[in-house]
Amino acid sequence: MKLTVNLGENSYPVYIENGILSDAGAYISDVFGGKRIMIISDDNVFPLYGDKLLNSLTGYECSALVLPHGEPTKDFQTLPKVYSALLEAKLTRSDLIIALGGGVIGDLAGFAAASYLRGINLIQIPTSLLAQVDSSVGGKVAVDLPQGKNLAGAFFHPKTVLIDPSVLDTLPPHFISDGMGEVIKYGCIKDAELFSRLCAHTSFDSLKPELTDVIARCVDIKRIVVEADQFDTGERMLLNFGHTLAHTIEQYYHYERESHGEAVGIGMYQITRIAEKKGLTAPGCAEKIKNALEIYGLPLSCGLPAAELTGAISLDKKNLNGRLNIVLLKEVGSSYVYPTDISFFHQSDGYHII
Repeated sequence: MKLTVNLGENSYPVYIENGILSDAGAYISDVFGGKRIMIISDDNVFPLYGDKLLNSLTGYECSALVLPHGEPTKDFQTLPKVYSALLEAKLTRSDLIIALGGGVIGDLAGFAAASYLRGINLIQIPTSLLAQVDSSVGGKVAVDLPQGKNLAGAFFHPKTVLIDPSVLDTLPPHFISDGMGEVIKYGCIKDAELFSRLCAHTSFDSLKPELTDVIARCVDIKRIVVEADQFDTGERMLLNFGHTLAHTIEQYYHYERESHGEAVGIGMYQITRIAEKKGLTAPGCAEKIKNALEIYGLPLSCGLPAAELTGAISLDKKNLNGRLNIVLLKEVGSSYVYPTDISFFHQSDGYHII
């Protein structure tokens, strides 16, 4: 299956096909005419899929940088190591970086590609469910600063994205749940039919025969949103549903407790609960989200008073001129941006428990 993200000179194809990793070289040669390739991956993914990718890249001079897995690798301080590897491999602006991994590797390698020599060719090969349905498409790349997540970043589009759903077979269940947080998000913000489809199952194993179609629908929703708002100033903000709380939960626990998708699930449910109490979301939406999260093994709460999180929320990228733009649901399948401030998270007798 092929989708095209139409962004003028920044347009690129997204291919979704079981087994595509073995044929990656053929797809890459369609968009890349240089000779040197640096594969950036992590120590979980590269031992599983590095050789398969390398074997498909005949005729190229290939190097690999294998980094530790996990969110701490997406730290600004990792960049010098990446730049040094690129320089040592003598990569020029006509060469290529391939990001082979989940969202951390995709974001880090993408930001390195955007900033090395003011921009070098990039191809995304996402290997986690979360990266396949969300972070590999759309051109947002970033690294974390001590003060928060994704605070140093760029808009930088890949030449192509290759999505192989079969690689998800090696993912531990924890990472499947992680990705399902973002899948549920797409149903919440744009597609009530997708949301109902997810809720018609009893587990991820039950959903699995439909997974390629589900991934394609999520990517297509993101394609439509990104085409309408490439630089995240309007409709694209809807993709941040649940993220205002999610990023602060992740940071609060130093990225060591809830994963991104788990934190997004908590954020979607808790913000919808608050919005319902304020009459900003149709009654019953929070309960529907709770049901979806429980089907796919995602948490509902992190047990913190919102007061513990508001400092980090104030640094969130969606906090503009003291105004916080948060994404709420009118109902499942229909979302909107609601301008507010930190007081949104207050209740009459203090702060909500998130």
